[in-house]
Amino acid sequence: MGILTKNYVVVMEDGSKWAVPVRFIAEHRAKYFAEKDNVSIAESLNEDTSPLFEEDEYEIHDWAANNLNFSDVKGVAKMVSPPDVDYEDGWANGEYEIQEPTND
Repeated sequence: MGILTKNYVVVMEDGSKWAVPVRFIAEHRAKYFAEKDNVSIAESLNEDTSPLFEEDEYEIHDWAANNLNFSDVKGVAKMVSPPDVDYEDGWANGEYEIQEPTND
């Protein structure tokens, strides 16, 4: 199984885990360098990005964290673990306010 078939999984502030295909991140990087180096996206992916990601998985995180926003990946991201929230503690100790009812 190559690196491009794997998922990059990140833990959010609320404890939820989200998986993004490494291929999506790799293709984003390959497109950037294809334009910069005047080569095809396939060439950039196969000869530069994929070997880099295979050699050092930190490079996947580095590209994702520094060159993509969650809004860029939300269409392909999947929640793989729900939020880890203590609703009992929130109920007893959370911030509160009194509001008019909404018409939902």
